[in-house]
Amino acid sequence: MRTFFLVILILYITKTAWCQSLSDDKRCKCICPKVSILTNNTEIVDGERIRYVANVPPNKCNCMDVVIPKIANQLNGKEGEFCPRCECKYENRNTTIIKVVVIIVIWIIAALVVYMAFLIVLDPLLNKRKKGSYQEHTNEEEDGTPSTSHDMSVRGNVLNRVGHQQDKWKRQVREQRRNIYDRHAMLN
Repeated sequence: MRTFFLVILILYITKTAWCQSLSDDKRCKCICPKVSILTNNTEIVDGERIRYVANVPPNKCNCMDVVIPKIANQLNGKEGEFCPRCECKYENRNTTIIKVVVIIVIWIIAALVVYMAFLIVLDPLLNKRKKGSYQEHTNEEEDGTPSTSHDMSVRGNVLNRVGHQQDKWKRQVREQRRNIYDRHAMLN
């Protein structure tokens, strides 16, 4: 049921993004040195750059239209010296796609957390067995056929079936480890 709602949500967000481009994030980003570089006549150090961002059309993505209006009073007529040192790039990204990916990742993480909690709660129930309720089978081909009505009622319980499979798996792992590490031979 949750999967159905998730699919509906994804389809709705995709339709909205397809019909309207309002979710597009369009901006011009200019990376320039500090204004003090002109007054102190020093070299540019890596950490001394400032980012200027503005929402302008692609043809106006330059230093004169993005940076100068913000710092014109600090440059004192040295715009011609300052602008060649700036790098301006126009960026266009669809934030709806980013939101959908984040939602999907959150759903996957939430499902894994719920599954982990289920296993944590289920583990004590599986390991808490009554004496005599579990009988180790020596012939695994006969696992599917219960011998008595008591065995049938015990196997009817989901927890006992899962516990039986878990014990069977643990025995197989122990046998494989013994064969690999003790005998240095792999099972076929």
